[in-house]
Amino acid sequence: MSQTLREARKYEEVSGKMIKPQERPVFHLSARTGWMNDPNGFSYYDGKYHIFYQYHPYDCHWGPMHWGHAVSEDLLHWEYLPAVLAPDEAYDRDGCFSGSALALPDGRHLLMYTGVLREPQTNGGIRETQVQCLAVGDGTDYEKYENNPVITAKDLPEGCSAQDFRDPKMWQTKDGTYRCVIGNRPADGSGQILLFSSYDGFAWKYEKVLVSNGDRFGKMWECPDFFRLDDQWVLLTSPQDMLPWGFEYHNGNGTLCLIGDFEEETETFTERHNQSVDYGIDFYAPQTVLTPDGRRVMIGWMQNWDTCDFRAQNISWFGQLSLPRELFLQNGRLYQRPVRELEALRRNPVRYDGLSFSGEIRLEGVRGRTVDMELSVSPKEGREIYRKFAVRFAQNDRFWTSLSFHPEDSILKIDRKFSGSRRAIIHQRRSRVNSENGRLKLRIILDRFSVEVFVNDGEQTLTAIVYTRQDADGISFYADGTVCMDLVKYDLSADE
Repeated sequence: MSQTLREARKYEEVSGKMIKPQERPVFHLSARTGWMNDPNGFSYYDGKYHIFYQYHPYDCHWGPMHWGHAVSEDLLHWEYLPAVLAPDEAYDRDGCFSGSALALPDGRHLLMYTGVLREPQTNGGIRETQVQCLAVGDGTDYEKYENNPVITAKDLPEGCSAQDFRDPKMWQTKDGTYRCVIGNRPADGSGQILLFSSYDGFAWKYEKVLVSNGDRFGKMWECPDFFRLDDQWVLLTSPQDMLPWGFEYHNGNGTLCLIGDFEEETETFTERHNQSVDYGIDFYAPQTVLTPDGRRVMIGWMQNWDTCDFRAQNISWFGQLSLPRELFLQNGRLYQRPVRELEALRRNPVRYDGLSFSGEIRLEGVRGRTVDMELSVSPKEGREIYRKFAVRFAQNDRFWTSLSFHPEDSILKIDRKFSGSRRAIIHQRRSRVNSENGRLKLRIILDRFSVEVFVNDGEQTLTAIVYTRQDADGISFYADGTVCMDLVKYDLSADE
């Protein structure tokens, strides 16, 4: 173990103990200390789920990337383990960037990550090189491969950037060989996903361009993931510098899903459908795992690069991961639902059926900041369709975040401009949802510092960070017109 990694482990152990449990989310994984961004190496190994993450333990701002580490048996109760990678070799001295993990047939755990090297140039500039590297371990300690790096610029076809070449995601095929997809920038400045193969997971060769952006969805494509789901294939990736297509994509860095066919003999992907992965404010760089019972589960970084200065004060961590979400295809779309394990955390149900109201109301027993709330709204029978429905949460006399729906144009909006932010950051996102005659189903999940909204049984999701003070725990409902609402609300507790 290098001195750099040893010092990081010692620091995180001491600093992490200084963060009180009540200063963290209850059931979302946050940085042990310092900075967290992309989830890495999401895998099932030796009877536990392992997740690693981009990590700068010494500061709550982005810095030289390490890999933090946590394990769980149920995807909700996470135990911190020591950091596993630090920038301590010539080929990764400026950062151990995102990557993936899988279990080898011999019982070892294989990590693949991007090493970054920045070299000063005679003209005063900096040349950055990104290479792909391996580490092997036992679930706690990992040793970098002696033949690193295993994929370099020499393995790339002409025109491929060696500076924007990162985030390998590996998988094992039915014949026992291995593949990985890696994000890259071609000569046109757009994004593309490259496919590599290996017979043993250690010696890799370039195969082809799997998917080209063609300047459709942003620029550089980061953090790819490619997997079979039902009878089709799904490519997830996170484009930088996106432009909106109506309500389907948002400006900035977003998350993209391509659904299509994959001819495995020729390794040819044919795109059939594209969509956003999340329609809210804070979701990026998702990665998936196949669970032992056959579910495809996704987790993402619950943050937006343009809002990284929006944070709770006096807390020695920054960055958290989303709820793990089960993925499935329906009506040609990617659907997401919270992992079913979350239901074991439900406590104290409060139910209202057939509640008819107009104006603003508060309901007995409906409040809190760790909440799982399911509701459906529709017009009252015999009345004209309502003009607006809204729910406010993390609320007191001054602060709140809201979710509002206008049935006339089927627009659902999340809005946190009154959540206590003192900066002109991104506060709102809008999404066009499916609604027939004003009928809408919502599942709203609150943790101490976030909200995740699942629309129409997972057809769309909207995710946002909410740093309102914790004693703002009110929930209220509003209707312009008359709304009929069914609601069930649960408290969520991570206690066994």
